Amino acid sequence: MQVFAEDGTRIHARVNERQHVNAVVLIHGFPFSESIWEAQADALARDACVVCPDLRGAGKSSESEGPYLMETLAADVALLLDALGIERASIAGHSMGGYVALAFARMFTERVARLALVPSRLRADTPKEAEARRELADRIEREESIEPVVESMLPRLFAPSTPAERPIVIERAYEIVRRNAPAGAAAALRGMALRSSAEDIAEDLDVPMVMIAGARDAALAQEEAREIVGRFPRGRLIVCEQSGHLPMMEEPELVTQALHEWLSE
Repeated sequence: MQVFAEDGTRIHARVNERQHVNAVVLIHGFPFSESIWEAQADALARDACVVCPDLRGAGKSSESEGPYLMETLAADVALLLDALGIERASIAGHSMGGYVALAFARMFTERVARLALVPSRLRADTPKEAEARRELADRIEREESIEPVVESMLPRLFAPSTPAERPIVIERAYEIVRRNAPAGAAAALRGMALRSSAEDIAEDLDVPMVMIAGARDAALAQEEAREIVGRFPRGRLIVCEQSGHLPMMEEPELVTQALHEWLSE
């Protein structure tokens, strides 16, 4: 399905509407699209209405003038739910998708039935991290190519064993990223650099919360994952031992099982 935001941006989503009793939104991270959730979307669709949006500038959604603030992306998700007649949903976000999920929780608290971070963080970027995002965005625009993202980010997102043991996962991830437009990637990077911390809302978000983390994640250490979970009244940590930053692709069955359990809480 697709909807159009007020500024005319087309927001695409893959939706399974067989069940409306339990609705779940799976939000992809950067620099991917909704395709990273293929295994989970198909499995969860047996018991829930599954909504997998392409955030603006990614996948089949159109680009708009950036930066893409997390609040703008969260409003796009709300627009999709409105179009489907879904008042309340379980929200899961991967990496940047987690930032969007947290922005959604701040803006539409009453619409959040559950929260999952797979994995993501609460804090804002440090000045050094924000500057690195802006520099990468500038390079993408100069070269008019997504390849700077591929070169600088993708190799460190996987567990060290994944390239040898699951090469098809690597191939699929690179394929998904290379389908995204450079301008959308640059706008998303600048939006992440501008985001606010979500640490202040965690303790007030009294819904079932799960962090699904990769034991071999170079982007988010397990110590930080545990600290994040501890901030939520009903937080729980699940560790995927053979995964890096992409557990939904590296250990899809384990992530699917964890999300099934989360949806049953």
